Amino acid sequence: MKVKIDGENCCGHARCWVTAPEFYKLDETGYAEFRGKTVDVPPEMEAAAKRGANTCPDRCITIIE
Repeated sequence: MKVKIDGENCCGHARCWVTAPEFYKLDETGYAEFRGKTVDVPPEMEAAAKRGANTCPDRCITIIE
């Protein structure tokens, strides 16, 4: 599984981090550190990745199965 965060539409609410800090880390500006990128999700982090994606108010986190 992979996660992609749309870098142009992410507004930095950080709800992904609030609900799943074990997977979503913030950079020094308060945005998800892999904003604008697609990253592989380790199997043990899949539930956290999905949980964080589901809380994004801008719906800019895409889960790629």
